[in-house]
Amino acid sequence: MTSAFLGVDIGTSSCKALLMAPSGEVLESETVDYPLSTPKQGWSEQNPDDWVDGAAKAIAAVVSRSGVSVSAIGLSGQMHGMTALDADDSVVRPAILWNDQRNEAECDEITEAAGGLDALLLMTNNRMLPGFTGGKIRWLQKHEPDLFERTVMVMNPKDYLRFRLTGERATEVSDASGTGLFDTVNRRWSNELLSRIDLDPTLLPDCTESDVVSGMVSAAGAALFGLEAGTPVVGGGGDAVIQTLGSGVVADGVLQTTIGTAGIVASALQTPIPNKEGRLQVFCNVAPERWHCMGVSLNAGGAFAWFETLMRGSKHDRRDYDALVRQAETVGIGAEGLLFLPYLMGERCPWPDPSTRGAFVGLRAQHGRAHLTRSVLEGVVFSLRDMAALMADAGMTETHVINASGGGASSSLWNQMQADMFNAEVITTKSAAEGGAYGAAMLAAVGTGHWQSINEAAEVCTTDKRWTPDAGRHAAYSELFEIYRTLYGSLTEANNRLSAFVADGP
Repeated sequence: MTSAFLGVDIGTSSCKALLMAPSGEVLESETVDYPLSTPKQGWSEQNPDDWVDGAAKAIAAVVSRSGVSVSAIGLSGQMHGMTALDADDSVVRPAILWNDQRNEAECDEITEAAGGLDALLLMTNNRMLPGFTGGKIRWLQKHEPDLFERTVMVMNPKDYLRFRLTGERATEVSDASGTGLFDTVNRRWSNELLSRIDLDPTLLPDCTESDVVSGMVSAAGAALFGLEAGTPVVGGGGDAVIQTLGSGVVADGVLQTTIGTAGIVASALQTPIPNKEGRLQVFCNVAPERWHCMGVSLNAGGAFAWFETLMRGSKHDRRDYDALVRQAETVGIGAEGLLFLPYLMGERCPWPDPSTRGAFVGLRAQHGRAHLTRSVLEGVVFSLRDMAALMADAGMTETHVINASGGGASSSLWNQMQADMFNAEVITTKSAAEGGAYGAAMLAAVGTGHWQSINEAAEVCTTDKRWTPDAGRHAAYSELFEIYRTLYGSLTEANNRLSAFVADGP
């Protein structure tokens, strides 16, 4: 029987299972949806049993359709989530997810206990953001003390799936980086930070490199997931990190941009760069002895979706993004002096500021729908360029290739805008659409010796399409970008006052 490598990705809304042939070809994939709970404003939770059920169904589907045997398994998943287990290995409460915003005060407490932001950055090279796991653990300790007293282990989502597969309590360096409790420079838990916040290190699982075999499918796991007992399970990676591997982004000078609901700019690093003011995220890469630098904007494809809804007129009309893009193509660069600041949900990078707001700047009577559409599309790419500039200022290698991914990569206009703004070639790869599951399957192959290195694995990520920059358009966009970069500071006081006005009520 032919063998294949299985990648499983525990996403926020669904689980994806994918079988990859030894050649790198995708044989089968299946996605199974599950619910998300928002019991209070700003809360986001999920039942970990839904991940297990979704994974079991997705795995069964791809294995039955393909008729192959699984030689190794790799795991990917949404980062930062908190899954708390008791001494009987039972989940004590619904998992608190990456997009949950309840623990801002607890993040501030951790930062203060660490000795301030600068001291925290020396320990972890990252801010303690509300999305990170560390603040969620402190929130559980303060607000649900009875449940915290029962808790003996905290895992991220993919690592809970590993536990159900193998019985092993383990994580790997990329997902551990996203807890905010990890010394990313030295690739280990920060015992100094854990001591300062009085958190027992035994609450956290053992941590390995991402390409290490972390366990074997147990008899219980085999029965639950329909797999062979003894199948090796490789560490894997957090989705935001492992997706770069799945697109073949492993070398210096290559950026991956992702335009989904949010926007991500990411790059592999040979050495960790200092994260001044904690405005970036500098994590361990899934490749040993490499690191991962990224900026995450809260506003990218979501800003375009907001604009499309406004332009549609009725929520019952059919969405037609392509029609708007065609209109935008009739307007020149800069939309006749109209810029869009896309901070509709506040912002995380390059400005960690929940009070900032979006804006159209330069609006005149001659501007119509096409101009506004183009300015929104350009504003999203200016935001990506702004994050890349922050990464360059921190010491990242100069960009010469952009690997575009996410839903926005299906837009030729958006890809050409990126080529012209960054003055770099933009490519898409055939594997990018498969997301973290493909990267997880690649790591399974590396971890069990099919490929000897991450670099060798990345060779299967072949280029699909490419866009080249135009010198004239780059010059125009460079001038506009300098104007764009002044807008956040120019509008900060007004935005803060508007936020206060809304909070206080008229």
